[in-house]
Amino acid sequence: MSLPLAGTTILDLTHVLAGPFCSLTLADLGAKVIKVERPGTGDDTRSFPPFKDGKSAYFAAINHSKKSIALDLKSEADRAVFDKLLERSDVLLENNRPGVMERLGYGWDTVHSQYPSMVYGSVSGFGQTGPDAKRPAYDMVVQARGGVMSITGEKGRDPVRVGASIGDIVAGMYLAQGILAALLDRTRTGKGRRIDISMLDAQVTLLEHAIALTTVSGKAPGPTGARHPSIAPFETFHASDGLFVIACGNDVLFEKLCLLLDLPISNDPRFATNPERVKNTRLLKRLIEAVTLENTKSFWIAKMTAAGIPTGPIQSVDQVLRDPQILARNMVVDVLDKNGRAAFTAAGNPIKMSGSEDRTTRTPAPDLDGNRGEILRWLDGS
Repeated sequence: MSLPLAGTTILDLTHVLAGPFCSLTLADLGAKVIKVERPGTGDDTRSFPPFKDGKSAYFAAINHSKKSIALDLKSEADRAVFDKLLERSDVLLENNRPGVMERLGYGWDTVHSQYPSMVYGSVSGFGQTGPDAKRPAYDMVVQARGGVMSITGEKGRDPVRVGASIGDIVAGMYLAQGILAALLDRTRTGKGRRIDISMLDAQVTLLEHAIALTTVSGKAPGPTGARHPSIAPFETFHASDGLFVIACGNDVLFEKLCLLLDLPISNDPRFATNPERVKNTRLLKRLIEAVTLENTKSFWIAKMTAAGIPTGPIQSVDQVLRDPQILARNMVVDVLDKNGRAAFTAAGNPIKMSGSEDRTTRTPAPDLDGNRGEILRWLDGS
């Protein structure tokens, strides 16, 4: 079973999260990823806690299955090595602010003229164009400016960022999609393309319902906590021992829920259709909880699941890592150390593809410059 990107080489100049998340996705799909790092310090995330045996678990989770070489692109000797790497690579990834690669002599125009089949992927806070292109950004900055924070959290409370770093991760996903599309296009044209991903742009794509609500009503939505602003019931509900979720996305599911809870309201004009349920969502929640508070979360989840009603527990991360469904899908994998022993835990590859091995372990995250000899021998053809 071969992985779809076997034989593809990614020259990865990115650091921290957005770019490395992209190259991790490509590595999971079989690409050879050569991570080019700053001499001495390497990727910033090497210093991010928590640590185990002196190594960052954060770095390991995002940079396993890659090779590392430290190069100073202002050094003539290291530039010569980098030029050889360009000759042998299919994709160049970078996440510097616009203008940095041009000053180093490796901007898109230069690289494309010398290596016309090279796919060139850039990810930055605000993209390569626009009045703020050269401004720095991190995940929280784009979550805030991109509107996501304005709809996250509880009504009347301070805005909060999404707990996962979706500013980086979504941009990394889009970069990976762009890379794959450009590689496919290259099979037809023989030419590489430049992919320009803005973290801020990527946040705007997450506002699907918020944009619709704003443009139709003329009023921007605020945070609604766990509740969906356009579907009801679609939120958390109290059982006798805590919260769980119910998500009824259509009238049929709502009628099933009413039958299961013995609530004679499916034909009530206030609840008969989704638009009316959304208008009366606070009353609907009270009516449902008057029943669900009579028993436990596990009781209701089992009953609703058997009835075909979408429901589930609110799991902590340690519970997620033990979830039988998640384990059955190989979504928790071991990152090995150099001796082949499990050292760290990482998320598996969510892209399940026929004819491709879904590996249960991952090769180690590289030591800084730890693959220099191997990479130089590969460049020399030995």
